[in-house]
Parts: sequence; structure tokens; C-alpha cells
Amino acid sequence: MYLIVGLGNPGREYERTRHNVGFLALDDLASRCGAEVKRLKHMALTGKGTLGGEDVLFLKPQTYMNRSGESVADAARFYRVPPERVVVLHDDVSLPVGAMRIRLRGSAGGHNGLKSVQEWLGSDAYVRFKFGVGDKAHPDMDLADHVLGKLSPADEKMIRENFSLLEPALRLLFDGKGEQAMALYNRMPKPREEET
Repeated sequence: MYLIVGLGNPGREYERTRHNVGFLALDDLASRCGAEVKRLKHMALTGKGTLGGEDVLFLKPQTYMNRSGESVADAARFYRVPPERVVVLHDDVSLPVGAMRIRLRGSAGGHNGLKSVQEWLGSDAYVRFKFGVGDKAHPDMDLADHVLGKLSPADEKMIRENFSLLEPALRLLFDGKGEQAMALYNRMPKPREEET
């Protein structure tokens, strides 16, 4: 089994914020796989499905971002899923809006949700799909205010354009072709000035 996790914060006030891009991506992927993510288990909303011939548990932790790892580790222990079969979908302020980057392991990069996942899994050897949400508009702006801010319709559209790439990228990963998935599906956004 694979565990696919979307990071975000529960509650209506956090819907469509930059920090909840992981939830948006997971909902989109689960619907493409015919799964409903609504059963409350492992401190998360969960749903089971299949992707590329593999059983998948879709997971949206309801613990709030900073404690996401508790939920992820609880599900991983229950289903005996090793870190290498955990895939985390999340926002990334260091990437421009519309970028997507796949990493097979690595540091948390200052992301509190990833820090929690690594702490609770005791490993950095899980896969992550990073969705760029852009950096703060002003250097003196509080980072929390930025990531908890709502996505503009234009930014959300650019981010969502990457969601259709998740399924083919994951099929390659499940076949042990992680490097190929990165080569094909890591992408930067097209410049917005193209309309001129």
C-alpha cells in the first residue's frame, strides 16, 4: 500500500489558502481515482482507492499543519507503510506560483508540516510533491500571514494546472522510476506576460 497525504489545516476559514494547496491536490487526485476522502480515521479524513495497480490510502490530517506527522505516522504504523511509500503533497513558498517539484527525500525546508512528518516518521525518505505558492509580497510581511492568505483565482488556476500531472508521475514512482518522474514532471510556470 501507498499512503498519499495532502497537507493543510481543517476548517472553513482555511479553505483555498496557500497552506491548503496539499488538500486541494489530494482532493483532485482522489476524485480522479474514484475515491472519496471523508472517513474519519487516524486523526484524518481518509479514503481508499487504487492507482497504477497499487492500493492507496488518501489522507488529509485534521490535526492542523504543525502536528500533521502524528496523523501520518499513525496511519503508516497501522498499515505498515514504510517511509519510502509515503507521498506528501504540500505548498512551497520558495517556488513560484504554478511550479511543481518532486523530491524523493530531503530536508523539511522550513515547512512546519514536513518537519512534523519527518519527526514522527523518523525519516526523510518519503516522497514529496511541492506546489509553488510564491514568496511574500513584502520582505517584512509575516510568513504565517502569507501562507494563511487566500489564493487569488488566477494563482489557484495556475496551481491546479499541475494536478493532472500527479497521476502519471505517481505511476512512474510506483514502478520505481522516480528519476524519470522528476525529469518529466518537475516544471516551472510559463511567464504570465505571454499575452502581450
